[in-house]
Amino acid sequence: MSVSVSEHEQVVPERSRRIVILLICSMALLIVGLDTTIVNIALPSIHRSLHPSLSGLQWTIDAYTLVLASLLMLSGSTADRIGRRRTFQCGLGLFSLGSLLCGLAPSLGFLIGARALQAIGGSMLNPVAMSIIRNVFVDARERALAIGVWGAVFGASMALGPVLGGVLVQVSSWRAVFFVNVPVGLIAIALTALFVPESKADHPRRIDPVGQVLVIVALASLTYGIIDGPRAGWASAQTLALFAASALSGLALVLYELRRRQPLVEIRFFRSVPFAGASAIAVGMFLAVGGFLFLNTLYLQNVRGLSPLDAGLYTLPMAGAMLVAAPLSGHIVGHRGTRLPLVIGAVSLIASALLLTTLSPTTSVPLLLVAYLLFGLGSGMVNPPITNTAVTGMPPSQAGVAAAIASTSRQVGATLGVAVLGALAGGDTIGAVGPAFAYATRTSWWVVVGIGVALLIGAFVTTTPWALRTASHTAERLREHDRPTAGGEPAGSDQAPVAV
Repeated sequence: MSVSVSEHEQVVPERSRRIVILLICSMALLIVGLDTTIVNIALPSIHRSLHPSLSGLQWTIDAYTLVLASLLMLSGSTADRIGRRRTFQCGLGLFSLGSLLCGLAPSLGFLIGARALQAIGGSMLNPVAMSIIRNVFVDARERALAIGVWGAVFGASMALGPVLGGVLVQVSSWRAVFFVNVPVGLIAIALTALFVPESKADHPRRIDPVGQVLVIVALASLTYGIIDGPRAGWASAQTLALFAASALSGLALVLYELRRRQPLVEIRFFRSVPFAGASAIAVGMFLAVGGFLFLNTLYLQNVRGLSPLDAGLYTLPMAGAMLVAAPLSGHIVGHRGTRLPLVIGAVSLIASALLLTTLSPTTSVPLLLVAYLLFGLGSGMVNPPITNTAVTGMPPSQAGVAAAIASTSRQVGATLGVAVLGALAGGDTIGAVGPAFAYATRTSWWVVVGIGVALLIGAFVTTTPWALRTASHTAERLREHDRPTAGGEPAGSDQAPVAV
């Protein structure tokens, strides 16, 4: 039985074992990422089986990403406290159970509830796995390459989800897209027990229940307001109340967290311009990704009449581009920094969205494939710089929290993408997804163009000498703040206010 150790006591595993650990962590990322995208291709089949409205289909996606986004930071800090391997295995178990229940779901409400259980388990995987990688790969260049592999797996999961989903739905049913996770999760649990060392933070963070509740209220009320807005009316009392609740919860969260030494959301990180920029870029990029996958699934199957398998095959250019771009981006980040891959990614996203602003029921196949390829290139290029910026330069004791914030930003973006771009294009009824749906999506694609322009600006702003100085100053303040006092506790272990 292995013994849990802190970062300072941990012996770095030999290279072959580090590679195995990276593969195990990537396996967990694969199933979590797949479940973000594989379900999209099954939406028309779920509609035929369970007969939800368009907003019901949106909740099938967003119940997962919303809970995931809400709990990632709690899971990251919990893993630093009770042990990363233990938390990782617990997450794999809950994710596998949730997947089994999704596959057995007799109704839409049951399916949405099981998706939430999946997400509780999934929240224990991504940030914890990244924290494990951060503490195993101590060399900065080797870590950047490992993050490139991580990004490639994430790209593979996001891009191959529609293809694999198309195959499973075509040869079996929509339930198969959930059942496939169960054996993978069980294998990952066994491999984790064999190869992954247990580790904890030297001075783990305290649980922040008030901050956790405020995060859930802010995200849930915002998402519900956007998804239900077309039905209730954008100026209705319900919608306005939900948006007000989200804004007030967000404001209360910031004010409350500023008064804690060990907050759920570490506001001190955002004094680093590259970190703050990476978080904003993650929200923007994954807003585009979430909306892209949701809208294109409905377009390809409901407007063009493609089978699930054919619809998945149409996305192969996107999958291939993401698989190539992510490790290439990681290599560039390790040798030249984050600006170049961010610029390439932003320009590719803009070009893809501009092509899709001309979408119609009879858009030529070559134009679609080029748009999908460019979108995959943009997404694959942007993801590794986000992750690298989040964990590089932060003290190892903060790795779980920093990685969790980056992962949360992605999931918030994906949640908003389905909610916002779906609401702009579809209204509230699945009947809206007919030939006119192609034209209705054009507004959404112009929004994606705007996101691409914002990402391009962010690529330059976050990589200036001034921005890099804010990153180094922030890292030094974090190290000073977390340095143990004479009593053995970190300087920031009490509840006194923190100046930001």
